[in-house]
Amino acid sequence: MKELPLADVYRLIEPGPVVLLSTRSGGGRANVMTMSWHMMVEVAPPRIACIVSSGDLSFFTLRKTKECVIAIPAVELAEKVVKVGNCSGRDTDKFATTWLTPLRAERVSAPLIAECFANLECCVVDTRLVNRYNLFVLEVLKAWIDPAQPKPKTIHHIGNGGFIVDGEVIHFESRVP
Repeated sequence: MKELPLADVYRLIEPGPVVLLSTRSGGGRANVMTMSWHMMVEVAPPRIACIVSSGDLSFFTLRKTKECVIAIPAVELAEKVVKVGNCSGRDTDKFATTWLTPLRAERVSAPLIAECFANLECCVVDTRLVNRYNLFVLEVLKAWIDPAQPKPKTIHHIGNGGFIVDGEVIHFESRVP
């Protein structure tokens, strides 16, 4: 074994695919950010915990409106996903500059993203850890899937500009659905 710098631990434990989180401010302006720090915390109802940096415009919008969409992109959108993550919504219309298509959601004002294979309309249900860790707990109110993308491959951030693409799916017997 060789010692690993503690600053690199997150690269080993990255919980899931890179997603896009969209919000809409009270003034009607839509924004989108790239996010990879999230995890399921409950199955029914589906709840997701996510970290949104307090320096991001999305943090302030999410805190104020208490709603968002988590859109899950396939690997084909990787370049756009990185571009979204490398600029600020304070001075950039990310939908326009990345050619992502906002769609009207049913339960929240934040937009769905047409190019993503799944979209989850969410509301904030717990903010107790926001001040300490920037951690929001979201409840999924409505979920959408694009049947035209039946076997999407997702990307997973491993730090320093590196990503892993989903690989082969393997199955084992399970007593849990």
